[in-house]
Amino acid sequence: MRRYLMRRLVLLVFVVWGVVSVTFVVTLKAGDPAAFMYHIRETKEEIEELRRRLGLDRPLHEQYFNYLVKAVQGDFGSSIRHRQPATALILDRLPYTLLLGGLALLISFFLALPIGVLAAVKRGTSLDGLTMLFALVGQAIPVFWLGILLILIFGVWLRWLPVSGAGSLKHLALPAVTLAAYPLARNARLVRSSVLEVLGREYVTTARAKGLKDWTVLIRHVLRNALMPIMTLNALDLGSLLGGAVITESVFGWPGMGRLTVLAIRDWDYPVVQAGVALIAMTYVLANLLVDLLYLALDPRIRLEGQ
Repeated sequence: MRRYLMRRLVLLVFVVWGVVSVTFVVTLKAGDPAAFMYHIRETKEEIEELRRRLGLDRPLHEQYFNYLVKAVQGDFGSSIRHRQPATALILDRLPYTLLLGGLALLISFFLALPIGVLAAVKRGTSLDGLTMLFALVGQAIPVFWLGILLILIFGVWLRWLPVSGAGSLKHLALPAVTLAAYPLARNARLVRSSVLEVLGREYVTTARAKGLKDWTVLIRHVLRNALMPIMTLNALDLGSLLGGAVITESVFGWPGMGRLTVLAIRDWDYPVVQAGVALIAMTYVLANLLVDLLYLALDPRIRLEGQ
Protein backbone atom coordinates (compact mmCIF):
# COMPACT_ATOMS: atom_id res chain seq x y z
CA MET A 1 0.00 0.00 0.00
CA ARG A 2 2.82 2.38 0.84
CA ARG A 3 4.47 1.74 -2.52
CA TYR A 4 1.21 2.41 -4.35
CA LEU A 5 0.66 5.66 -2.47
CA MET A 6 4.21 6.84 -3.17
CA ARG A 7 3.72 6.24 -6.89
CA ARG A 8 0.55 8.31 -6.82
CA LEU A 9 2.27 11.14 -4.95
CA VAL A 10 5.16 11.27 -7.43
CA LEU A 11 2.73 11.32 -10.34
CA LEU A 12 0.72 14.14 -8.78
CA VAL A 13 3.87 16.23 -8.31
CA PHE A 14 4.63 15.90 -12.03
CA VAL A 15 1.06 16.90 -12.88
CA VAL A 16 1.31 20.10 -10.86
CA TRP A 17 4.72 20.87 -12.34
CA GLY A 18 3.33 20.43 -15.86
CA VAL A 19 0.34 22.70 -15.24
CA VAL A 20 2.48 25.40 -13.63
CA SER A 21 5.02 25.25 -16.48
CA VAL A 22 2.37 25.48 -19.21
CA THR A 23 0.78 28.43 -17.41
CA PHE A 24 4.15 30.20 -17.27
CA VAL A 25 4.77 29.78 -21.01
CA VAL A 26 1.25 30.76 -22.07
CA THR A 27 1.11 33.91 -19.95
CA LEU A 28 4.48 35.15 -21.19
CA LYS A 29 3.79 34.36 -24.84
CA ALA A 30 0.40 36.10 -24.68
CA GLY A 31 2.06 39.51 -24.66
CA ASP A 32 3.92 42.05 -22.57
CA PRO A 33 1.84 42.99 -19.51
CA ALA A 34 4.04 46.00 -18.79
CA ALA A 35 3.29 47.53 -22.18
CA PHE A 36 -0.40 46.76 -21.75
CA MET A 37 -0.62 48.50 -18.39
CA TYR A 38 1.25 51.62 -19.46
CA HIS A 39 0.59 52.00 -23.17
CA ILE A 40 -1.83 54.92 -22.73
CA ARG A 41 0.19 57.65 -21.04
CA GLU A 42 3.51 56.31 -19.72
CA THR A 43 6.88 56.73 -21.41
CA LYS A 44 9.11 54.03 -22.78
CA GLU A 45 11.53 54.46 -19.86
CA GLU A 46 8.74 53.80 -17.36
CA ILE A 47 7.68 50.68 -19.24
CA GLU A 48 11.25 49.38 -19.18
CA GLU A 49 11.46 50.10 -15.45
CA LEU A 50 8.32 48.04 -14.86
CA ARG A 51 9.67 45.20 -17.00
CA ARG A 52 12.90 45.24 -14.98
CA ARG A 53 10.97 45.19 -11.70
CA LEU A 54 8.90 42.21 -12.91
CA GLY A 55 11.99 40.38 -14.15
CA LEU A 56 10.78 40.34 -17.77
CA ASP A 57 14.12 41.65 -19.06
CA ARG A 58 15.96 38.48 -18.04
CA PRO A 59 16.54 35.41 -20.27
CA LEU A 60 13.61 33.03 -20.50
CA HIS A 61 15.35 30.12 -18.78
CA GLU A 62 16.30 32.38 -15.86
CA GLN A 63 12.74 33.64 -15.58
CA TYR A 64 11.46 30.07 -15.58
CA PHE A 65 13.91 28.91 -12.91
CA ASN A 66 13.09 31.85 -10.62
CA TYR A 67 9.40 31.27 -11.24
CA LEU A 68 9.60 27.61 -10.19
CA VAL A 69 11.66 28.38 -7.10
CA LYS A 70 9.18 31.01 -5.95
CA ALA A 71 6.15 28.90 -6.94
CA VAL A 72 7.32 26.10 -4.65
CA GLN A 73 7.29 28.67 -1.86
CA GLY A 74 3.82 29.88 -2.84
CA ASP A 75 5.15 33.18 -4.19
CA PHE A 76 3.87 34.17 -7.63
CA GLY A 77 4.86 37.81 -7.38
CA SER A 78 2.74 40.90 -6.92
CA SER A 79 -0.39 41.74 -8.84
CA ILE A 80 0.31 44.33 -11.53
CA ARG A 81 -3.10 45.89 -11.09
CA HIS A 82 -3.74 45.61 -7.34
CA ARG A 83 -0.13 46.08 -6.15
CA GLN A 84 -0.56 43.22 -3.67
CA PRO A 85 0.90 39.68 -3.48
CA ALA A 86 -0.96 37.54 -6.03
CA THR A 87 -1.16 34.52 -3.71
CA ALA A 88 -2.71 36.63 -0.95
CA LEU A 89 -5.33 37.96 -3.38
CA ILE A 90 -6.27 34.44 -4.47
CA LEU A 91 -6.39 33.12 -0.90
CA ASP A 92 -8.63 36.02 0.14
CA ARG A 93 -11.15 34.96 -2.51
CA LEU A 94 -10.73 31.22 -1.96
CA PRO A 95 -13.27 30.91 0.94
CA TYR A 96 -16.01 32.31 -1.30
CA THR A 97 -15.24 29.78 -4.02
CA LEU A 98 -15.02 26.91 -1.52
CA LEU A 99 -18.35 27.93 -0.02
CA LEU A 100 -20.01 28.05 -3.43
CA GLY A 101 -18.42 24.82 -4.68
CA GLY A 102 -19.03 22.97 -1.41
CA LEU A 103 -22.71 23.87 -1.30
CA ALA A 104 -23.14 22.92 -4.96
CA LEU A 105 -21.45 19.57 -4.24
CA LEU A 106 -23.80 18.88 -1.31
CA ILE A 107 -26.84 19.79 -3.40
CA SER A 108 -25.76 17.61 -6.32
CA PHE A 109 -25.05 14.58 -4.10
CA PHE A 110 -27.89 14.59 -1.58
CA LEU A 111 -30.59 15.41 -4.13
CA ALA A 112 -29.29 12.98 -6.74
CA LEU A 113 -29.28 10.08 -4.28
CA PRO A 114 -33.05 9.84 -3.64
CA ILE A 115 -33.88 10.83 -7.23
CA GLY A 116 -31.67 8.11 -8.70
CA VAL A 117 -32.80 5.45 -6.22
CA LEU A 118 -36.48 6.15 -6.88
CA ALA A 119 -35.88 6.03 -10.63
CA ALA A 120 -34.14 2.65 -10.28
CA VAL A 121 -36.80 1.18 -8.00
CA LYS A 122 -39.58 2.47 -10.29
CA ARG A 123 -37.82 1.44 -13.47
CA GLY A 124 -39.99 1.70 -16.59
CA THR A 125 -42.60 3.94 -14.93
CA SER A 126 -43.46 7.55 -15.68
CA LEU A 127 -41.36 8.59 -12.65
CA ASP A 128 -38.34 6.92 -14.20
CA GLY A 129 -39.01 8.65 -17.51
CA LEU A 130 -39.33 12.08 -15.87
CA THR A 131 -36.09 11.51 -13.98
CA MET A 132 -34.20 10.64 -17.13
CA LEU A 133 -35.70 13.66 -18.90
CA PHE A 134 -34.59 15.88 -16.03
CA ALA A 135 -31.09 14.40 -16.19
CA LEU A 136 -30.89 14.92 -19.93
CA VAL A 137 -32.00 18.56 -19.73
CA GLY A 138 -29.72 19.24 -16.75
CA GLN A 139 -26.68 17.97 -18.62
CA ALA A 140 -27.56 19.76 -21.85
CA ILE A 141 -28.17 23.29 -20.54
CA PRO A 142 -25.03 25.49 -20.57
CA VAL A 143 -24.12 26.88 -17.15
CA PHE A 144 -24.07 30.52 -18.23
CA TRP A 145 -27.49 30.22 -19.92
CA LEU A 146 -29.04 28.58 -16.87
CA GLY A 147 -27.59 31.31 -14.66
CA ILE A 148 -29.08 34.07 -16.81
CA LEU A 149 -32.43 32.26 -16.87
CA LEU A 150 -32.50 31.99 -13.06
CA ILE A 151 -31.60 35.66 -12.77
CA LEU A 152 -34.51 36.63 -15.03
CA ILE A 153 -37.02 34.42 -13.20
CA PHE A 154 -36.08 34.79 -9.52
CA GLY A 155 -34.25 38.10 -9.59
CA VAL A 156 -35.98 40.27 -12.20
CA TRP A 157 -39.53 38.94 -12.57
CA LEU A 158 -40.29 37.51 -9.10
CA ARG A 159 -37.70 39.57 -7.20
CA TRP A 160 -37.26 36.85 -4.62
CA LEU A 161 -33.46 36.65 -4.64
CA PRO A 162 -30.52 39.01 -5.29
CA VAL A 163 -28.76 38.48 -8.59
CA SER A 164 -25.18 39.49 -7.72
CA GLY A 165 -22.73 40.03 -4.90
CA ALA A 166 -22.32 38.22 -1.58
CA GLY A 167 -23.30 38.76 2.02
CA SER A 168 -26.14 36.38 2.86
CA LEU A 169 -27.56 32.97 2.05
CA LYS A 170 -29.92 34.60 -0.44
CA HIS A 171 -26.93 35.78 -2.48
CA LEU A 172 -25.62 32.20 -2.49
CA ALA A 173 -28.85 30.50 -3.61
CA LEU A 174 -28.85 31.19 -7.36
CA PRO A 175 -25.14 30.61 -8.08
CA ALA A 176 -25.13 27.40 -5.99
CA VAL A 177 -28.15 25.98 -7.84
CA THR A 178 -26.63 26.97 -11.19
CA LEU A 179 -23.31 25.33 -10.40
CA ALA A 180 -25.00 22.18 -9.01
CA ALA A 181 -27.32 21.62 -12.00
CA TYR A 182 -24.94 19.62 -14.21
CA PRO A 183 -23.44 17.33 -11.51
CA LEU A 184 -26.92 16.81 -10.04
CA ALA A 185 -28.30 15.57 -13.35
CA ARG A 186 -25.27 13.38 -14.00
CA ASN A 187 -25.25 11.95 -10.49
CA ALA A 188 -28.93 11.07 -10.73
CA ARG A 189 -28.24 9.00 -13.84
CA LEU A 190 -25.19 7.39 -12.24
CA VAL A 191 -27.11 6.48 -9.07
CA ARG A 192 -29.88 4.94 -11.15
CA SER A 193 -27.52 2.83 -13.25
CA SER A 194 -25.42 1.74 -10.25
CA VAL A 195 -28.48 0.72 -8.22
CA LEU A 196 -29.93 -1.20 -11.17
CA GLU A 197 -26.65 -3.05 -11.61
CA VAL A 198 -26.44 -4.03 -7.94
CA LEU A 199 -30.11 -5.04 -7.82
CA GLY A 200 -29.31 -7.87 -10.23
CA ARG A 201 -26.53 -9.35 -8.07
CA GLU A 202 -26.96 -12.76 -6.41
CA TYR A 203 -26.42 -11.52 -2.85
CA VAL A 204 -29.37 -9.13 -3.28
CA THR A 205 -31.56 -12.04 -4.39
CA THR A 206 -30.34 -14.04 -1.39
CA ALA A 207 -31.17 -11.17 0.98
CA ARG A 208 -34.68 -10.99 -0.41
CA ALA A 209 -35.06 -14.77 -0.13
CA LYS A 210 -34.30 -14.46 3.59
CA GLY A 211 -37.44 -12.39 3.95
CA LEU A 212 -35.82 -9.00 4.46
CA LYS A 213 -37.95 -6.01 3.62
CA ASP A 214 -37.29 -4.20 0.34
CA TRP A 215 -36.06 -0.99 1.99
CA THR A 216 -33.76 -2.99 4.29
CA VAL A 217 -32.23 -4.75 1.30
CA LEU A 218 -31.91 -1.43 -0.51
CA ILE A 219 -30.15 0.38 2.32
CA ARG A 220 -27.96 -2.41 3.72
CA HIS A 221 -26.98 -4.28 0.59
CA VAL A 222 -27.67 -2.22 -2.52
CA LEU A 223 -26.63 1.33 -1.59
CA ARG A 224 -23.51 0.19 0.23
CA ASN A 225 -22.14 -1.32 -2.97
CA ALA A 226 -23.67 1.13 -5.44
CA LEU A 227 -22.21 4.24 -3.78
CA MET A 228 -18.57 3.44 -4.57
CA PRO A 229 -18.43 4.95 -8.09
CA ILE A 230 -20.67 7.81 -6.99
CA MET A 231 -18.42 8.75 -4.07
CA THR A 232 -15.40 8.59 -6.35
CA LEU A 233 -16.95 10.88 -8.93
CA ASN A 234 -18.11 13.37 -6.30
CA ALA A 235 -14.64 13.53 -4.77
CA LEU A 236 -13.32 14.52 -8.19
CA ASP A 237 -16.21 16.95 -8.56
CA LEU A 238 -14.71 19.20 -5.92
CA GLY A 239 -11.93 20.15 -8.33
CA SER A 240 -14.34 20.36 -11.25
CA LEU A 241 -16.71 22.63 -9.37
CA LEU A 242 -13.90 25.01 -8.44
CA GLY A 243 -12.89 25.20 -12.10
CA GLY A 244 -16.49 25.49 -13.29
CA ALA A 245 -17.15 28.22 -10.73
CA VAL A 246 -15.23 30.61 -12.99
CA ILE A 247 -18.27 30.96 -15.27
CA THR A 248 -20.83 30.96 -12.49
CA GLU A 249 -18.96 33.57 -10.47
CA SER A 250 -18.68 35.79 -13.52
CA VAL A 251 -22.41 35.55 -14.26
CA PHE A 252 -23.50 36.34 -10.69
CA GLY A 253 -20.67 38.68 -9.71
CA TRP A 254 -19.69 36.30 -6.91
CA PRO A 255 -16.39 37.52 -5.37
CA GLY A 256 -14.53 34.22 -5.66
CA MET A 257 -11.13 33.36 -7.06
CA GLY A 258 -12.65 32.28 -10.39
CA ARG A 259 -14.00 35.75 -11.11
CA LEU A 260 -10.73 37.28 -9.94
CA THR A 261 -8.82 35.05 -12.36
CA VAL A 262 -11.09 36.03 -15.27
CA LEU A 263 -10.57 39.72 -14.53
CA ALA A 264 -6.82 39.11 -14.25
CA ILE A 265 -6.80 37.50 -17.71
CA ARG A 266 -8.64 40.52 -19.11
CA ASP A 267 -6.15 42.90 -17.51
CA TRP A 268 -3.05 40.82 -18.35
CA ASP A 269 -2.33 40.55 -14.64
CA TYR A 270 -0.31 37.39 -15.15
CA PRO A 271 0.91 36.84 -11.53
CA VAL A 272 -2.73 36.51 -10.42
CA VAL A 273 -3.49 34.21 -13.37
CA GLN A 274 -0.54 31.97 -12.52
CA ALA A 275 -1.50 31.83 -8.84
CA GLY A 276 -5.15 31.07 -9.65
CA VAL A 277 -4.38 28.30 -12.13
CA ALA A 278 -1.83 26.76 -9.75
CA LEU A 279 -4.35 26.70 -6.92
CA ILE A 280 -7.02 25.09 -9.12
CA ALA A 281 -4.46 22.48 -10.23
CA MET A 282 -3.58 21.77 -6.59
CA THR A 283 -7.27 21.28 -5.86
CA TYR A 284 -7.56 18.68 -8.61
CA VAL A 285 -4.42 16.95 -7.31
CA LEU A 286 -5.75 16.80 -3.76
CA ALA A 287 -9.11 15.54 -5.02
CA ASN A 288 -7.35 12.74 -6.93
CA LEU A 289 -5.32 11.87 -3.84
CA LEU A 290 -8.54 11.76 -1.81
CA VAL A 291 -10.00 9.30 -4.30
CA ASP A 292 -6.85 7.16 -4.13
CA LEU A 293 -7.07 7.04 -0.33
CA LEU A 294 -10.76 6.18 -0.61
CA TYR A 295 -9.95 3.25 -2.88
CA LEU A 296 -7.21 2.09 -0.55
CA ALA A 297 -9.65 2.09 2.35
CA LEU A 298 -12.54 0.39 0.57
CA ASP A 299 -10.95 -1.92 -2.01
CA PRO A 300 -8.60 -4.59 -0.56
CA ARG A 301 -7.40 -5.54 -4.05
CA ILE A 302 -5.54 -2.23 -4.36
CA ARG A 303 -3.90 -2.75 -0.97
CA LEU A 304 -2.70 -6.16 -2.10
CA GLU A 305 -1.34 -4.80 -5.39
CA GLY A 306 0.56 -2.06 -3.60
CA GLN A 307 2.37 -4.47 -1.24
